Amino acid sequence: MQENDDLPKNMPKPKRDLYPISIEELHDYIAEMHEEIERVRVEIARKEAHREGVEAIFKS
Repeated sequence: MQENDDLPKNMPKPKRDLYPISIEELHDYIAEMHEEIERVRVEIARKEAHREGVEAIFKS
């Protein structure tokens, strides 16, 4: 069992404390977030394509 299994699934993640992070590290953090956003967008597109395919089967 994981440590946070009893917490709600949609609970927002705590925000990262940016104060102690250097400017260079903040730029790296932004780059990581952009990569994650792109990864999520690709997954959304994949799921939408799958859903459209399933809907097309049932419309036939």
